[in-house]
Amino acid sequence: MENKVKVTDSGNAALAHGLEQESFRPHRWLGNGHVQTLWRKFAPVPPVAYRRQRIDLADGDFIDLDWRDGDATAADSNPAGNNTIVLLLHGLCGCSRSSYIQSLQHQLGLAGYPSVAMNFRGCSGEVNRLARAYHSGVTDDLDQVLALLRQQFPGHQFALAGFSLGANVLLKWLGEAPRKEHISCAVAVSTPFDLLRCSTAMLEGLSRMYGRYFLRKLVADVEAKKRHFHHSGNQRQLELLRACGNLDELTSLWDFDDRITAPLHGFDDARDYYSSCSSIHFLPAIRTPTLLLQSLDDPIIPAATLPTTHLLPDQVRLDSSERGGHVGFASAVDRFWLEKRIVNFINHGHLALR
Repeated sequence: MENKVKVTDSGNAALAHGLEQESFRPHRWLGNGHVQTLWRKFAPVPPVAYRRQRIDLADGDFIDLDWRDGDATAADSNPAGNNTIVLLLHGLCGCSRSSYIQSLQHQLGLAGYPSVAMNFRGCSGEVNRLARAYHSGVTDDLDQVLALLRQQFPGHQFALAGFSLGANVLLKWLGEAPRKEHISCAVAVSTPFDLLRCSTAMLEGLSRMYGRYFLRKLVADVEAKKRHFHHSGNQRQLELLRACGNLDELTSLWDFDDRITAPLHGFDDARDYYSSCSSIHFLPAIRTPTLLLQSLDDPIIPAATLPTTHLLPDQVRLDSSERGGHVGFASAVDRFWLEKRIVNFINHGHLALR
């Protein structure tokens, strides 16, 4: 399939030129979705120096933001220059140090965009203060972060890029309250639009290895949090985690969401959580220029779960490729194809969708 942005204003030659980018073609040695997915995890990335900013949340917890070093100061001291700040949202079990986040921040720096990565609760390397953590629909935290950044950088616009779980959070947030005047555009990469069907997919075939990987990481995080609360004397939060039962009994990501995610975050069970937070339900309401990047061989997201055309409003475009894996997109032409595709849309593509 073609993976170029469709220019809706054919009379704007400059815009059309700015949108040109070769369709995604996988590297010859990285031809299937599993290899593409693993490549992204282990590929070397350009080093990015960070400056951390902590945000205290209304419920007493905190979120850590990681700015590419110097970007926050530059944005604050030069409001007359590039007034777009790019906020990045990582995926499940990821953080600001995830390869796709670092690589994108590097490319954004080359393009002159200040960028900041939001670590979801408990993902910044420090245990968060509450038993609750993060999930695929945790838009209230994103809302608080952006409200503070708007106060900190008045007169600036924000572009957002989310990956996997972070992409689902982003799209849900955009659809919940469509009037987002301070958001110039958004890009969602490898979005699990239908959480129930994606979770079920990780119970079958080779995709089970991804489910087991996430389960091990998530269980280890909860056990580490239990130990932390025990040693710090935070008995109230410790009891909330203990009430979830014996984690050794969990055998799948579905089990974890049913036993841990749902009760800690106010859902009846895993099915209620998946139904309430799947971004597929929020797409029709989005009014922000938004690009969806997906591959049809994603081993975590079945191609059948991708939204059909009638679900997408005029401001939302789906670009899908036959190959690319899950947040992979290792190109035969340019190893930074995905990053440059995102920067390209922030530069020009969102104008064509207005």
